[in-house]
Amino acid sequence: MARAIAQRNHWFAQQGGEASVGAAPTASLREIARRFWPDARPYRRWLPVLLVFVALGPALDTAAIWLYKLLVDEVLVPRDFALFPTIALAYVALTVAGGLISFGDDVLSDWIGERFLIEVRSRVFAHLQWLPLDFVGGQRRGDLMARLTGDAAEIETLMISGVAEAVSYGLRIAFFAGALVYLNWRLALLAFVAAPVFWLASHVFARRIKGVSREQRRWNGGVSAVAEESLRNAALVQAYNRQNAEVARFRREALGGFAAQMALTRLRALFDPLLEAFQLGGVLAVVAAGTWELSRGNLTLGGLLVFLTYLTQLFDPVRGMVQLVGSVAAASASAERVIELLDQQPGVLERSDAHALSASRGVVAFDRVSFRYPGETRCALDDVSLAVGPGETLALVGASGAGKSTIVRLLLRFHDPARGRIAVDGQDLRDLDLASLRGNMAVVLQESLVVPGTIRDNIVYGRPEASDEEIVLAAIAADAHGFISALPQGYDTPVGQDGARLSGGQRQRIAIARAMVRDAPILILDEPTTGLDAASSERVMEPLRRLMAGRTTIVISHNLLTVREATEIVVLDGGRIVERGGHEDLLALDGVYAALYRLHHPKVERREIGRELAGVA
Repeated sequence: MARAIAQRNHWFAQQGGEASVGAAPTASLREIARRFWPDARPYRRWLPVLLVFVALGPALDTAAIWLYKLLVDEVLVPRDFALFPTIALAYVALTVAGGLISFGDDVLSDWIGERFLIEVRSRVFAHLQWLPLDFVGGQRRGDLMARLTGDAAEIETLMISGVAEAVSYGLRIAFFAGALVYLNWRLALLAFVAAPVFWLASHVFARRIKGVSREQRRWNGGVSAVAEESLRNAALVQAYNRQNAEVARFRREALGGFAAQMALTRLRALFDPLLEAFQLGGVLAVVAAGTWELSRGNLTLGGLLVFLTYLTQLFDPVRGMVQLVGSVAAASASAERVIELLDQQPGVLERSDAHALSASRGVVAFDRVSFRYPGETRCALDDVSLAVGPGETLALVGASGAGKSTIVRLLLRFHDPARGRIAVDGQDLRDLDLASLRGNMAVVLQESLVVPGTIRDNIVYGRPEASDEEIVLAAIAADAHGFISALPQGYDTPVGQDGARLSGGQRQRIAIARAMVRDAPILILDEPTTGLDAASSERVMEPLRRLMAGRTTIVISHNLLTVREATEIVVLDGGRIVERGGHEDLLALDGVYAALYRLHHPKVERREIGRELAGVA
């Protein structure tokens, strides 16, 4: 077994190198069942009905086959037609009943299975929504999609469809085996000799199939990830003529998946002929022994024919059961990948006694806060204290990595501080429920994110109950109503994938309108003019001023022209506050802030800094 795995891994390496998606930790079937069986709870009351359908099917098939014995022994051999109408009517009745049972079985099993799949996918998707942004951002989105779709579907096979099939196969084996023993127990024992061989073969192959299936799911996740990444960055790929490199990367992942699929196909292709050989050997042995029993008068012709029919029908569920073992092994590999996601812990945990933050004034205070990202040795924030209230603007400036965005992340409670306290209206964030905390904040991000849908959908994203009047008023205040009205469908115009139909300035003004509709007491502006030209930046600044009026505002900006009006400017360096004060005071200090100002605005520095410093002097 170890040699086979080594050979398989060598082949994978030859075909596509190492899989770009890591292997998930292994899990036992018991652990998988424990993790996902609760998702079937709403539908468990239908399982007994499904089991009735599953049980009736094999029973009717057994009875239908038994009619052939009566037909041969009671009608054909004695050439007596009297019993034929009764047998024919019984066969028709069994066929109709079997069709109805099969219909009910198929519809109910699919209904339960699909509803269960919805529960699993919804739970995994909901869990993803609460995972740390660092984890989600660090994963390949295509692989996450593969786990949420394909891998989750395999769990349904494992927990619902596979169980129903196993019960069906087991009952068929029991009914057919019972009929064989009833007809001739000596022939039945001979027929049953092949069963241990079937199970031994299935055990050996199932272990290998599970190992190869793990590799296959990893490579498939890699294919999805590469496709999603490349298509999302299509403009960058084409601008730098990286099409061939992306195709090669996609092909490398696809070849790895091909190698895994071929290994799986070879295993199954080898398995099926072996089962055919075992089945043929068993049938030939029974035919020989049955002919001997028939010649001695221990078995009727009809009994022998029906015995052979039961025997061939018996091999089908046995083979199905054996193949199901392989399918379960493959499905368990997918379940392990989903479990790996579910085992990731949310960035913060809400306390059971957390209370809502209602009618917030918006007073924000950091009291000696320190924080270090998981896996990092350096503190992202070190002993930071600051405060800002309604009608005030706190500007955070500093070089990249200074800790500005970390302050925002902590305020939104994406993380909790290692030391110190963060409070809103004097209440520790850890005592507040997350929904009400974030409901009192509006955010305009550096990247003007838009969601699929219309312009209206994007404006009301943070407050779905907003009226049409409120939407229009917010758009007017954000200086967005003009360009929106000029669009063919106005507010109902689709924004396109990632807002492709809108310019950067238009997306930013929609983001401002979204924040205005939310009407939250705390406003966070993260690089609100990044990526905009001077004219667009100036056009955005006026609606931003309207948005900031009367609110507690925290603004992050490298463009120091946008922070001159701040009530207080805090300069961060290496996670510590190194300077704080007003614009003129910090220029007069001629420290880090003044250096940043000269770096980013050399023309302004020549024209204005001297005058501003002279004024201060």
